[in-house]
Amino acid sequence: MSFSKAGLQKETFYKTSRSGGKGGQNVNKVSSKVELLFSVDNSALFTDDEKQLLNEKLQNRLNKDGYVQVICDEERSQYLNKEKALERLTALLTRSLQVQKPRKATRPGKKAKAERLDNKKMLSAKKESRKRNFDI
Repeated sequence: MSFSKAGLQKETFYKTSRSGGKGGQNVNKVSSKVELLFSVDNSALFTDDEKQLLNEKLQNRLNKDGYVQVICDEERSQYLNKEKALERLTALLTRSLQVQKPRKATRPGKKAKAERLDNKKMLSAKKESRKRNFDI
């Protein structure tokens, strides 16, 4: 992981608004909903290769301006929602930077084939025993 939470926080922008949900009369007065915006292209935390990888993996999460958008309105306080949104962004970027190893195609072994055939024979015998013999 080449980025820190503090470095990430310096490059994020926050928008706040009033959110629905729990909070009583406080909901109508306090802007507790947090919308975190982060630009991958303008970030100094990532290399060009990492930026390209992030843009590919997060292309469905980017808005029309090219920002990754994370919205949090679960908590009653704006501060807690900011912390939660930053944690979600960190997790999202960490997951997106992981490169999966390509799967090597393999054939099933002899034991697996034998077990599968034995299972098929047992099921066949079970169904065969359920039939009634009408030849008598």
